[in-house]
Amino acid sequence: MGSLVYVRALHNERTPIAAMISLETLGFYSDVPGSQNYPPILRLFYPSRGNFIGFVANSESRSLVRQVLRDFRGAAQFPSEGIAAPSTLPGIGWSDHWSFWQLGYPAIMVTDTAPFRNPNYHRAEDTLEKIDSGKVVRVVDGIGAVITSLATQ
Repeated sequence: MGSLVYVRALHNERTPIAAMISLETLGFYSDVPGSQNYPPILRLFYPSRGNFIGFVANSESRSLVRQVLRDFRGAAQFPSEGIAAPSTLPGIGWSDHWSFWQLGYPAIMVTDTAPFRNPNYHRAEDTLEKIDSGKVVRVVDGIGAVITSLATQ
């Protein structure tokens, strides 16, 4: 895994890392009730419409989730949800942020929750016209504000 090789090199060089943000599928949204799925227990706590961006981390990165959500919500008018949960929960560690956790760095995944929302995910029908580019722009602008806030601390 390239991210694991990369973070090991950073660790060996003693490069300071305040946070890692993994952008993982940002463009599929739906306002249809029931369009969002979750691992079983989470559906009790999170919305049924897949119209939000998710900020996902392990329990050890809980403070990063709180900070990123606060900064994102302060900068973007876009629905957002956050979770810091055990990394054994399906979906929590499904991207490059997992590699940073292995060496104890705070890391978060920003996601539209693709396999829990997009019926076309990783299929031939997963095509560009299904991406909501206007919403992607709003999300990316909010993430830009998050990065600026993290960099100035």
